[in-house]
Amino acid sequence: MPLGTDTKQYETPNHPYQGERIATEHSLIDRYGLKNKEELWRAQSQLRSYRREARELLGQAQDDETVINRSEEFLGRLKRVGILDESDELGDILSLEIEDVLERRLQTVVYRKGLANTTEQARQFITHGHVTVDGQRHRVPSYVVDVDEEALVEFDENSPLADELHPERAEGQ
Repeated sequence: MPLGTDTKQYETPNHPYQGERIATEHSLIDRYGLKNKEELWRAQSQLRSYRREARELLGQAQDDETVINRSEEFLGRLKRVGILDESDELGDILSLEIEDVLERRLQTVVYRKGLANTTEQARQFITHGHVTVDGQRHRVPSYVVDVDEEALVEFDENSPLADELHPERAEGQ
């Protein structure tokens, strides 16, 4: 493998044309302002890996100390990023939907916080370097925002968008 090339981080669908799947993908892409289907497939692959790990942990003996530690660590990680609620357990991972993963993207968080009028505008603000998380500039719309970082998502203080009178600012912000 040549230098600088990584393996794909997503799996493509098994069948190239399935009208219902394509329609669902298009509605998710529109709702979350994704650039292309690759971003959606990457999120779906992430969800599949969560479910795979949960099934693996559920299938092992629950009285084994290492399994208990791995389960708690895995649950803690998903709760920290906000994919699971504090009251959720290992079995709840199997009922997760793709929307649960997409809601934790920086692009969606910026839009939901009202910093942008649309998800597409949120994506533009992020890629142009106008958005910071805890004072750290992020230019990747797919960055997964932790629950404790969510309140720290704001415009960069040096950005023209930090001015509340900027014409591109969302209404009411």
